[in-house]
Amino acid sequence: MSSSPAYTQPKSHISILVATTLMLFSMFFGAGNLIFPPMLGVQAGTSFWPAILGFLGAGVLLPVMAIIAIALSGNNVRDLASRAGGVFGLVFPILAYLSIGAFYALPRTGAVSFETAITPLTGADGLLASGVFNFIFFGVALLLSWNPSTVVATLGRWLTPALVVLLAVLIGAALFGYDTQDTAPTGGYESNPMATGLVEGYLTMDAIAALAFGIVVIATFRYNGVSEGKPLVRYTILAGVGAGLLLAVIYVGLGVIGTRTADGASYDNGATILTDAAGDLLGGQIGLVIFALIVLLACLTTAVGLITATSEFFTTLAPGVSYKTWAVIFAVTSFGMATMGLNTVLSIAAPVIGFIYPPAIALTIITLIVPIFGRARYMRWTYILGVWTAVVWSLLATLHSLGWGAAAIEPLISWAPMQDASLGWALPTVVATIIGVVIDLATPARTYPRATGIAAEEAPAATEPARA
Repeated sequence: MSSSPAYTQPKSHISILVATTLMLFSMFFGAGNLIFPPMLGVQAGTSFWPAILGFLGAGVLLPVMAIIAIALSGNNVRDLASRAGGVFGLVFPILAYLSIGAFYALPRTGAVSFETAITPLTGADGLLASGVFNFIFFGVALLLSWNPSTVVATLGRWLTPALVVLLAVLIGAALFGYDTQDTAPTGGYESNPMATGLVEGYLTMDAIAALAFGIVVIATFRYNGVSEGKPLVRYTILAGVGAGLLLAVIYVGLGVIGTRTADGASYDNGATILTDAAGDLLGGQIGLVIFALIVLLACLTTAVGLITATSEFFTTLAPGVSYKTWAVIFAVTSFGMATMGLNTVLSIAAPVIGFIYPPAIALTIITLIVPIFGRARYMRWTYILGVWTAVVWSLLATLHSLGWGAAAIEPLISWAPMQDASLGWALPTVVATIIGVVIDLATPARTYPRATGIAAEEAPAATEPARA
């Protein structure tokens, strides 16, 4: 049988693919990923499957698409965002990295670890206890992320396998130890379970994080000798798909725990559901210890990935400041925010998250469809109209949610389908993208000025990896 490149790679490359896939999974799978699915299972009840499919759409499919977009484009998120113009190319990456870094996701790892693992297990509470724990937590995370070239060994070969085994034990115990509870759906899951699950999947932040993590995955493969071009693109896509499949299996398993939780209406968050399930199924204090380890590993691995990705980005943005200096800055900032508690973190971050999610999704999808129209054409107006429509709509929706000019904004956005489910931006963005495609196809590529940031004659080099 003839050999092909896919089967002639060194054995070590297969090993690094598995380790990198596990590393990427652990970077995605943090606090929110652990506690959202069980609550979805409780609230969705008999509408669990359409709800979990919606959740997987935002929590798995979109992040995998973002990883593929980074792999095919061969660019980091800043280069990718610059296709929608210089302002967007600068502001969006900064907001994205800050939202998955010091503004929200990074301090959330410490705050959730303390509130859902340490307090139930030890009874420790209050500002002093939170400060001591978060000092140790972010100190360990900083130490593990100190050298970015060793992150794959730290996460992919050691911490993540332990996390997956503990999750499998808990989910397996629930599948065999609990009976299904046929409860009626509540809230948004009554009328539109899939859209409600989709919006819930937003809260994982993974569609945004994937744009940042994609370049970390590429760098990891480069560190380990994977060749540029087709092999690098192929391995990056395989890592993204593999991490997505593992995420999907874990999400469904955690959601099923929610559907099998007796008296689910009495719970107000997924952390309590899992804490009680672990104690009930795995034996009192031992169960609580196992759940605490799951929370700590999930949050620690994500914290390491976020510190690494965010520090590497700001090192490229401000080369005069070293990677290690940025890592210390973000670890210390996150320590301060996490110590103040989860509610403080959420109140600061929620508007930023709601604002940047629609343009992040628009940028990802447009990047994936652009290669259809040929490598020699830079689809300038496709990016500008599609992405900026999402930006403007998202800004209006965010201001409306904050009560700023709500009376004036209401008629501008209320007409859109699914606006009540925070998805009103989708239809206008699709229409604007189609208009952009028509304009670009009708315009000779050579007429685009170099001022757009990517000249027409430079487009083949920028999109060449897509041919792989």
